[in-house]
Amino acid sequence: MVAWRRRQLADAGFDAPLAAALARDSRMDLHAVVELVERGCPPALAARILAPLDEEWPG
Repeated sequence: MVAWRRRQLADAGFDAPLAAALARDSRMDLHAVVELVERGCPPALAARILAPLDEEWPG
């Protein structure tokens, strides 16, 4: 499953290290992050927008 997710992310334009990290994180919504990139959002920003909130987040 991780390999498939990594391939999907790489095909969408994510660089190898970011694709690998996101593929391993089951909390990341693969379809949503790829859709943001398809709409013109840079991959790193798309990953940041959809990143799970840190447990220490004040909000």
